[in-house]
Amino acid sequence: MTFLRNKLVLVAAVCVAPFVLGTAAYFLGWTPGAPSNYGELIDPPRPVAGVRGKWTLVAFDAAACDAHCEKKLYYMRQVRRAQGKHMDRVERLWVLTDAGKPRAELLAAIEGTRILSNADVKGFEARAVDHIYLVDPLGNLMMRFPRDADPTRMIKDLQRLLKYARTG
Repeated sequence: MTFLRNKLVLVAAVCVAPFVLGTAAYFLGWTPGAPSNYGELIDPPRPVAGVRGKWTLVAFDAAACDAHCEKKLYYMRQVRRAQGKHMDRVERLWVLTDAGKPRAELLAAIEGTRILSNADVKGFEARAVDHIYLVDPLGNLMMRFPRDADPTRMIKDLQRLLKYARTG
């Protein structure tokens, strides 16, 4: 009889332990490991007017385009090309923050990048020139990469999204 009771107590302890340990971890402030994404998720995603249909990498800068701007545009091009067979699901957008006209040699270097004026695109924050953004195919602003982004980590984020997303 004691043997049967010990077995029953052991089975009950095994069944209850996950709930007890999970509750204790929650109240003690334990959090799971770091998120696997490099870019900062924007919560909640905000709709962006003028961008829809494909995954879109977006950069904001003046038409004069300094060295940091050129580096962002280069990274956007390389990140798109690194997607291989999924490259057609990604597009690049440069939003001009002024009324100037970009240099011809810069336009040749970023061939295939759509260029719009700031008035055509709504839904971004005031300091948008510091980052590269990602807009999903439904037109929602969903991710922001750091100012001096690591293109290798950007590639991994985008590969993961393209692998699991059915849209775009």
